[in-house]
Order: sequence, then C-alpha cells, then structure tokens
Amino acid sequence: MQKPLTSPAFCPFGAEECPLPAETQRLQEECDRLRELSQTDPLTGLFNRRHLKAALDQEMERTRRTGLPTSLIMVDLDYFKRVNDTFGHQTGDEALKWATQVWRRNLRRIDILCRYGGEEFTIILPGTRLQAALRAAKRLQTALINAPVPLPDRKIHLTASFGVDTFTARDELTVRGFLKRADRYLLEAKVQGRNRICHQKPETAKRTPEVTVDERTALFGPRTLPAKGMARKNRPSSKG
Repeated sequence: MQKPLTSPAFCPFGAEECPLPAETQRLQEECDRLRELSQTDPLTGLFNRRHLKAALDQEMERTRRTGLPTSLIMVDLDYFKRVNDTFGHQTGDEALKWATQVWRRNLRRIDILCRYGGEEFTIILPGTRLQAALRAAKRLQTALINAPVPLPDRKIHLTASFGVDTFTARDELTVRGFLKRADRYLLEAKVQGRNRICHQKPETAKRTPEVTVDERTALFGPRTLPAKGMARKNRPSSKG
C-alpha cells in the first residue's frame, strides 16, 4: 500500500532513501528557531516588544471574558546611561542581564517579563489586582537594591523606577492605550526622584475586596436570590 502524503517518510519519487523528509524536518526546526528569535531579545533572552503586544492583547481579552483583571508593571533602570558612560557598554550589558535574572527569581511562572527597549522593561501580571501588583513591584524594587551587579573588581548598585496599572473588564482600552497609561505612571516615578513606585490613585481606582463581584460571577455564575414568598416563609417567627 502506498504511504499517505502526510507520512514524514514519504518520498514523492518512490525512492527508498529520500533526502526530502530530513530536509523537511530541518526546515521546520529552522522555522521554529526563527519564530522564537523574532519574539526574543537577543541580549537578555526575554520576550521582546513584539511578543509583549501579542501577549498583552491576549490577557486583556481574557479579562473581558472572565472579569479577572490584568496588571502591568513598567520598569526603567535609574541613571543607566551613567553605567555605560562610566564602565563601558559591555559592563552595561552585564548589568541588564543581571537585573533580569534578579527579577525572574521574584516573579511567578505565569508572569511575562519583556524587554521594552534599552533599559526599560514591562511585566504582564495575569489575573492580578492593583494591590497585588503593587506588592510585586515592591518585591522587584527591593530585590534589585539588595543584589548589586557582581563584577570581578567591583559591585554596581542599581535602582529602578516603576509604573503600575491595572486593566479591568470595565475599562475601554486598547493594548496601546494600556501601555501608554502605565507608562505615564512610570514617568511620574522618574519625575518624583526615581527609585519609587507610582500607580493609579485611590480616588480614581476604588479598592476592591479580595474577590470582586465580577470575579465571583465569572467563576460561579450569577447569584440567584430566593423568591420573596420563599424568603418570608423561611424567616424566623417573632412570636414566642
């Protein structure tokens, strides 16, 4: 019986030893490698801006469907030009890689750490409310302060500024709009003196309980209230 065309060992010319299957496999692996490279920053190994936008769009759509919020942290290493000017760009590259290693150790596996450009980074926190995102940013800030870059002849102390924002199902934002809004908080942190965390103010973002109504509905469905007659029937009698 002739082998189907989908078989990896099939040769269109009927040859017993055909180079086509091996070449097809090689091309597939090369395509996979190029696809990965197109979404990865070559210096740090983090996802790049292209992957960031695709992943953020996916998480925002998940928020619209489930009601679970998506948070975003924008990070900029403080005065990083001084590191390059003082110690050279090779040392600057090592400092960038070190900072990303420190942050990776302090993030969840589901969090998406990306290099946005230069010394600026973005972290997507799926299913995360603002208060939890602020705790994550504080953890990253403290970890970086406590872990100077270890070089053979010196240690370089780094700090970073953070802008934190949260997207909810009630927001009407595009990916670009969400990034822009979070970036405004990052700029605010830099203007205020750097090495700090800025975020949406309490007067514009109400603090929510541990599980919001939207989240409860997404998980368990809408709550059904008992009929008025049933409620009266089950109410304890006030008579002795």
